[in-house]
Amino acid sequence: MKKNLFLFALILFARTTFAQQTDEVTIVPKPAFAEKGVGQFIINQHTSIVAKEPDAQKVAGMFNYFLKKQYGFTLNINNAAVTNAVVLNTSSAKLPNESYQLKVTSKGVNILGNRAGVFYGVQSLLQLIQQKGKQLSVPVVNINDEPNFAYRGLMMDVGRHFFDANEIKKILDVMASLKLNTLHWHLTDDQGWRLEIKKYPKLTAISAWRDSTIIGGYGDFNPFIYDGKKSGGFYTQEQAREIVKYAADRNIEVIPEIEMPGHSTAVLAAYPELGNGTGPYKVPGYWGVHNTIYNPGEPTFQFLQDVLTEVMTIFPSKYIHIGGDEVPKDEWKTSALAQKIIHENKLKDEHELQSWFINRIEKFLNKNGKSLIGWDEILEGGLTPNATVMSWRGEAGGIQAAKEGHNVIMSPNSNMYVDHAQAKDGKTEPLAIGGFLPLDVVYNYNPRPTALTSDQQKHILGVQANMWTEYVSTNNKLEYMLFPRAIALAEVGWTKTENKNYEDFASKRLPVVLESIERSGVNYRIPEANVVITDDAPTKRKRITITPFVADSKVYYTIDGHKVDNTVDLYSGPFLSPITNGRPLTLKYIIVTPENKTSNEFSVDIK
Repeated sequence: MKKNLFLFALILFARTTFAQQTDEVTIVPKPAFAEKGVGQFIINQHTSIVAKEPDAQKVAGMFNYFLKKQYGFTLNINNAAVTNAVVLNTSSAKLPNESYQLKVTSKGVNILGNRAGVFYGVQSLLQLIQQKGKQLSVPVVNINDEPNFAYRGLMMDVGRHFFDANEIKKILDVMASLKLNTLHWHLTDDQGWRLEIKKYPKLTAISAWRDSTIIGGYGDFNPFIYDGKKSGGFYTQEQAREIVKYAADRNIEVIPEIEMPGHSTAVLAAYPELGNGTGPYKVPGYWGVHNTIYNPGEPTFQFLQDVLTEVMTIFPSKYIHIGGDEVPKDEWKTSALAQKIIHENKLKDEHELQSWFINRIEKFLNKNGKSLIGWDEILEGGLTPNATVMSWRGEAGGIQAAKEGHNVIMSPNSNMYVDHAQAKDGKTEPLAIGGFLPLDVVYNYNPRPTALTSDQQKHILGVQANMWTEYVSTNNKLEYMLFPRAIALAEVGWTKTENKNYEDFASKRLPVVLESIERSGVNYRIPEANVVITDDAPTKRKRITITPFVADSKVYYTIDGHKVDNTVDLYSGPFLSPITNGRPLTLKYIIVTPENKTSNEFSVDIK
């Protein structure tokens, strides 16, 4: 309540000095409150950053990093008050964590908050900067902002395809600009183990590599066709620590995922004694759910505790994710050891054996000051006492867990699986795992299910999008699948539902962000334009308006169904369709951005 009253007081203060023009502040995610005034502040070679406290000085360093990256220069950092300055103030802030106040006048900029809040204020400031020639300016504005959810995450799967440290850092930079604060790093799976564990060197010598990988979709060829190329890789502990620090500097916590008891074939290829005697094992190059799982014996728990002990020295995060999803129980049903453990512990079945397995791991993590996260399958057989549930099979698991008093992170495959295709016609898109997840479906998701009471909704910690990489093997494709959907995710996590509006997002704010990330060398999918077709009564024809969602883009089009390239008509404004005498036509168009990036070919029926 105190938090809300404080924010309300700030808003009341702001409204006495500014005329409200919220829609003109094109920041993603949309701030809780923003007012644009008259005038601008000019950033030039004489502008300084004032940062007195150590936390503020760290943020100042990050501000200069992003300035250098985007505009090619840095500002001097002072610890004493000066004029013509961007003042970062973390000393007197009484704002809640991650909240900030940003005030721009014609004389300077003041950002108030704790370290995280000031960092996010800087990110908003960076989005507000306008460049004309060599001059940078910021509009006079007053913003008071706070996140809707404490957990705003993105999951990166590097188990199926390995991505090097530089690509991970590139994604972290974009995450920081969008105020996403958690990277869930999926480090192990059937097809590869990606983290150096010094006590078990065969994990990186054997488990990190596969001899070959299937081409095409899972069902395209029967039997599978393999590419014949060795694939894999891993992060040394030093590299992983470097990524953790890089993320922390950007207010992002990295949560590692070490899969168990399923998705463990790669481990068993190196240490077959941890399996259920169904080997020989090999790191597979095909996808799907594999029957090979850990046995529930003492050597397995010793191995996992040893691994987690090293993991915990690398990752200071509060949470450790242990997977727990897609665990076929066939091997346990025929395993004498598994059945013996079920009998000795008076367990009902193999589902309860899985809960028993995970409960042991949770006790170990809790003893070491860590909390466990698992996918919603950990509910099967009874949820362990302190676990947080990540709900992916729709919302049902999250709803059940919240009703039982457990914390939940909503990540339903219906809205948050960004490995799904971005167009209904899969032939117009790169190969995807299946499904269809357009930008608006991501954006319009509400992580607080209406099936929960207001008290139960308090257990919803936040939201996460998942980037699985079975069919994503290159950096360009990774970024293409992530963006712009991760931009929509940012607003789902930060902006209150009542303040969200998809049309406002897509037409006013998304174009600015897409233009910015393209300038910084990040690939993305150019979204379909907003095509409006209306009746033109005087002519009895159709009036066609095409609005692209990337700022300053060009649109080339045809209306006879033929191929589109830069040799056809360039869109210059609304136009009338031909006289069709009732026959349908097809509008085809492409979008070309200011950086000469070309979209897929899109089509719309003119009826």
